[in-house]
Order: sequence, then C-alpha cells, then structure tokens
Amino acid sequence: MTEIIKDKYFEGERILYGLKDAELIDVTLGHGESPLKEAKNITVIDSVFKWKYPLWYDENIKVERTTFETMARSGIWYTNNIQISNSSLQAPKLFRRGKGITLDHVHFSDAEETMWTCQDIKITNSDINGDYFGKDSENIYLENVNIIGNYAFDGAKNIEVHNCQFVSKDAFWNCDNVTIYDSIIDGEYLAWNSKHIKFVNCKIESNQGLNYIDDLVLDNCKLNHTDLAFEYVSNIKATLIAPIESIKNPISGKIKVPKIGRLIMDPTKIDPEKTKIICNDIKEEFDQSDTNQAPKEI
Repeated sequence: MTEIIKDKYFEGERILYGLKDAELIDVTLGHGESPLKEAKNITVIDSVFKWKYPLWYDENIKVERTTFETMARSGIWYTNNIQISNSSLQAPKLFRRGKGITLDHVHFSDAEETMWTCQDIKITNSDINGDYFGKDSENIYLENVNIIGNYAFDGAKNIEVHNCQFVSKDAFWNCDNVTIYDSIIDGEYLAWNSKHIKFVNCKIESNQGLNYIDDLVLDNCKLNHTDLAFEYVSNIKATLIAPIESIKNPISGKIKVPKIGRLIMDPTKIDPEKTKIICNDIKEEFDQSDTNQAPKEI
C-alpha cells in the first residue's frame, strides 16, 4: 500500500531515511542532509529539495514538477531507475554513478560536473547549462536537447543524438561510438582523441575540430567556418555539402567537398596517397604556422 505524504515541511538529517512505497505531494525538504537516502519506490510531485544529497542509494524514483534548489548539490548519486519530468534542476554535480536515468522537460541551470559515470541515460526536450556534463557515462540517448557548456561528454561511450544543439568547446573528447543526427554543434576542438564518430545531416562550426579520430563519418554535413579539420584522422568518410575553410593532414579515407579554402598535405607527416579528396576547387597553400613543414602535395 502506498503511503501519501502531503503538504509537509521537513528538516533534519536523514529525516525520511529508508522510506518505501510512498508518494510525496507538495512537500518541502529543508535544511538537513540526505533526507531520502536509501529510499525505494518513491514518487515526488510538486515539491522542493533545498539541501544536500537528497536522493542517494535510492531505487525506483519518479519526480514530477519539482525543484532542486542550488544547495541540493551532489543530489542524486548511486541511484538506479529514476525518472524526472517538468522540473527545474538548479544544483551542480547532480548525478553520479547512477543507472537507468530518464529526464524529460527538465532545465539544468548549473549542470557543472553533472551526470558523471552514469549508465543508461535518456534525456529529451531539455536544456542543460554547465561544464563537464556527462563525463565517462555510457549508453546515452539525447533528443531535442540544448547543451551550453564546455567539455560535454568527455570519455563517454555509446551515444545517440537527435535534433540537438551544442555550444561546447572540446565536446565529445575521448569518446567511443557516437552518432549525431540533424544537430548543430558550435565549439572549437570538437571530438579529439575519439573513435567511431558519425555525424548525419549536421551543421558544425569548429576551430581545429575533428582531429585525432579513428573512424570518422560525416554524411551530408556542413562544416561552416571550420579550419584545420581532420588532422591525423584515419578511416574518414566525409561527404560535405558546403565549402570548408581548411583541411590539414588526414591519415586515410575519402573526403568529398565542393570547395577547400586551403588544403595542407604534408608528406613528412602523412602519406597523401592514402586519402582520396574529391573537390573541384582547392587552394594549396604553405602553412606559415609550421616552419618545418615541407611544401604541400595532393
């Protein structure tokens, strides 16, 4: 039988510790750490979390129309199977080492160091603001999500993205198995040191983006105002539908693009024959930034 707790204000450390099979409605959890630690089968509706560590070591949690205030920091750690919808998440470091996380129509106003080392994540129709979101997490699905903050998803694995926007420097570094559809990415140094990265129908703007990658696919993409791309990228398969400012020293693969503002192929660093470039408008130019570099060849 489900216990109903309604129109209540609580204070004190671990005030509802170990609560099971309960529904909290219009409840405020005030000053006091870990108010719902080790809870199970809990629904929280129209409520407010005001203090630290509200949901630790919990199982089967559903949260609707609820606010996590700024001091509810480090709020949801070691918790499995949690759904949050139509809620405002103001606190940093909110998720760590959780599994089975579903978020819909949520707003992270300060997502710094949030969603670290988590698994099985689905986020839809949401806004995220903060650096280092999603670090070292796995099995992630994003749809209609806006992320503003640097270093998003550093070290993450198995990511699928649809109709999202990123304003993020150094996004998707050290990643494995990322597919991004119909999205906009704005931020320098995109996806370095990663492997198995695919962009489909995307618009990308990135200074020195998409370097040091193994197995990079760009299908029907635009790389607007993107320079020095593809440096030391192996197994590239790129079909670009708009001009690119510059390409530098790809290792191997095939690139099709209508225009290249500057093509740098240094035979002292890579074998130019291993990359096939299909383009009718290429400008070759000596790279003044590298005085040791030999003249360029195609």
